[in-house]
Amino acid sequence: MSRRMVRPAALAASTALLAGGLLAATVPAASAAPAKYSHAAAAQKLRAAGIAWTSSGGCSNRNNRRCTSFERINRSTVAGVIDFRKASRCAVTITGGTETGHASGTYSHWNGYKVDIQPTTCVNRYITRKFRYVGQRPGDHAKQYKSPSGNVYAREGSHWDITYYRAAR
Repeated sequence: MSRRMVRPAALAASTALLAGGLLAATVPAASAAPAKYSHAAAAQKLRAAGIAWTSSGGCSNRNNRRCTSFERINRSTVAGVIDFRKASRCAVTITGGTETGHASGTYSHWNGYKVDIQPTTCVNRYITRKFRYVGQRPGDHAKQYKSPSGNVYAREGSHWDITYYRAAR
């Protein structure tokens, strides 16, 4: 049998297995990049949910560390903040977004996974009572709390540093 005859048969068999769901378990799943918002689109969603933000520089330029920017923030991060606001019923003010000046890494502010929020009595109480304490973060020793959906809330000096690995929805 020639190679030309074997390849179409092998392709047909693989296609049949794939269509039947038998081959799918052996094929690694592709990890898609998270969907992103522009600053304007994220600001609109946050505003509609009653979430405020502040900027020490009064600006939203992603490349200026004194600004608070939402440019290229993950949609799941915005959904996570909105879910937190709804569940806690606390006033939420974001003090840091995707602007430069934060620590680097895969799950960083710059890459859209993190926001900083202002601590208030309501926010502090909700996080420390509803989420599981998971110890101090290496390096800065910030106390960390993990939500049921896997997001991590770290209490830094002047704010809560929140990593949204996934939205609560």
